[in-house]
Amino acid sequence: MPNLRRAGLILVVAASLSACGSAPTIFEPSDSAPSQHRDLSNVPDAVPRNEPRSRYGNPKSYVVRGIRYYVKDSSDGFTQRGIASWYGTKFHGRRTSSGEPYDMYAMTAAHKTLPLPTYLEVINLKNNKRIIVKANDRGPFHANRIIDLSYAAATKLGIAASGTGLVEIRTVTANSKPALQQPDEPIIQQQDTATNMYLQVGAFSSEYNAQQLQNKLQGAAFERAAISTADATGAPVYRVRIGPLTSVDEADQLVDQLAALGINQAHVVID
Repeated sequence: MPNLRRAGLILVVAASLSACGSAPTIFEPSDSAPSQHRDLSNVPDAVPRNEPRSRYGNPKSYVVRGIRYYVKDSSDGFTQRGIASWYGTKFHGRRTSSGEPYDMYAMTAAHKTLPLPTYLEVINLKNNKRIIVKANDRGPFHANRIIDLSYAAATKLGIAASGTGLVEIRTVTANSKPALQQPDEPIIQQQDTATNMYLQVGAFSSEYNAQQLQNKLQGAAFERAAISTADATGAPVYRVRIGPLTSVDEADQLVDQLAALGINQAHVVID
């Protein structure tokens, strides 16, 4: 199951959303899988439909754990890679941010900033399993998680037992055709390690600024901090990263260590 459950879930978060995030956050104990086994292999994927935006789930911004999140104007063309988690019995039947009850046996998900609802294809980068979910909730509010899947979605994707997984998510619409066929080879070849997962601590247009951050990290015993260069719209971007990382747990530990140094913007990237 996930390392941390989402804050207060949605009885609190939904209230904060409707009030633009002014409500306090309540923390709940760990979540869990259902106690009785249910065959979820035949649960159908969500079917993308043209729907109006939720009245309750799309404020301009909201606040959870002291962090303000800004809801995107559009989900068109959205793609993202990172760590997925899931949520289950603790929130089953409760109201989601969109106002719908959470059903852990349905193909749904939570995202921090996409408009609600948004339909997403989710790809497990380790085994190439693919599903379609309806994002109708807010979360996850754990550092380094980009999406919280329902228990059914996590099970079908193959990450329920481990609690987390490396995924790519992309918007699908009623008019688009997701690539749900299963290619012969996984996107990530190594099945037991995530050698292409890094913790990105900063990105700069100035190489000097990147070197300053790299020196600071290496001076604080983050010896694997390195600079990689990417090209963004014709201009170089100097990215300061730590890695490659061997596990999600290692990424979480590094985030905590960096936070102790006052560095709070680090996030997982997957190449």
